[in-house]
Amino acid sequence: MNDATLKNPSASVAEASARTTSVKPATGPSMVLTLACPDTTGIVAAVSGFLASRHYLITEVQHYDDPYTVTSFMRTVFCGVDQTALGMDELAREFASGIAERFGMSYHFYEAQRKMPVLLAVSRQGHCLNSILHRWSTGTLPSNHQDMRSLAEWHGVPYHYLPVINGRKAEQEQRMEEVFERSGAQLLVLARYMQILTPEACRYFEGRAINIHHSFLPGFKGAKAYHQAFTRGVKLIGATAHYVTTDLDEGPIIEQEVSRVDHTLSPEEMTVVGSELEAVVLNRAIKWHAEHRVFRNGNRTVVLR
Repeated sequence: MNDATLKNPSASVAEASARTTSVKPATGPSMVLTLACPDTTGIVAAVSGFLASRHYLITEVQHYDDPYTVTSFMRTVFCGVDQTALGMDELAREFASGIAERFGMSYHFYEAQRKMPVLLAVSRQGHCLNSILHRWSTGTLPSNHQDMRSLAEWHGVPYHYLPVINGRKAEQEQRMEEVFERSGAQLLVLARYMQILTPEACRYFEGRAINIHHSFLPGFKGAKAYHQAFTRGVKLIGATAHYVTTDLDEGPIIEQEVSRVDHTLSPEEMTVVGSELEAVVLNRAIKWHAEHRVFRNGNRTVVLR
């Protein structure tokens, strides 16, 4: 198992470039409020009024009401307009006793500029790792194969070897959890990690682990999935990024992408197309999670972007 710790997968939230003359310019650091609650009237108004009354300016907001679960989801980015604006801890306390209690909300406040540390786990296929390191080539790479050593060292990050030994998988996962804790990671990314996590590990990383795989499942399984697809003459290749659960490859989907192919492509060429899709889809899923845009909604997700 190879893994990496990245410190900056989250993109910064840009403030609006223009304001009307009647609005004070933002002066404080940006914060993010995410919430979910039973759908009802007045949610957006209540949140907006709460922030305005405490000298905060909203710079970005997305809101979705799911008619099937009757649940409201909201993501708001805001910042203070003067020195009287409350700090995040005090703001969260007032929000809890007021708006959140009133609407029965589950909510979180985040600092918009704070980067989310991520632990990457890979095996022999390095296309996803390479793509991620290319975008965010900072942090530490603690890592069953040593194939990714040269790639890690090229990016200037340490490489550690944590082999999966027969009958001792639980010990290896324990070491991975220790790295996760020690590094302060908040997300585990299985960047083509060719091992199945045990149920215990799945529960430990619940809501904090993202997996990527081709979209041929469950039809074509195993290491030669693209060759199986070639023999069946498939016309669409896809990739899926999802949260890890104890149901193998069936966790809530975050992002997917497809590309049309035809009879002229060899199995190797189809593999290249699929690898590129996997890298793109995984990067999107990491970015959206790190920016607090993904909400679990039963076995589905809501992505406010």
